[in-house]
Amino acid sequence: QVQLVESGGGLVQAGDSLRLSCAVSGRSISSFAMGWFRQAPEKEREFIASINWSGGDTYYTNSMKGRFTISRDNAKNTVYLQMTSLKPEDTAVYSCAAVPSKSPRAWYGIDEYTYWGQGTQVTVSS
Repeated sequence: QVQLVESGGGLVQAGDSLRLSCAVSGRSISSFAMGWFRQAPEKEREFIASINWSGGDTYYTNSMKGRFTISRDNAKNTVYLQMTSLKPEDTAVYSCAAVPSKSPRAWYGIDEYTYWGQGTQVTVSS
């Protein structure tokens, strides 16, 4: 059974940085493309970034490109989201997701992913 567990969320101030982790168990993540999404209160879940199985291809939503960086360590079965220059509008529950694929393409859609974590809360105060 594949499980995804996010960690690293918390309460930070505007301008701070934070690194989220997504630990995967039950299967090697080297067979997965991975993605990060977030959902703010009363808003739809939105795509942040995806990374292919090897880490060689990454994709971002334009509004977060440059501030957020997705990476992975297949040896540790973990995917990361480094967030910098955080803003109050970044406050949301951040979730990671996985889809079995060796394709280099981007994975933008929520419905494209097979496995999801429960999410970790990130709150940015002004």
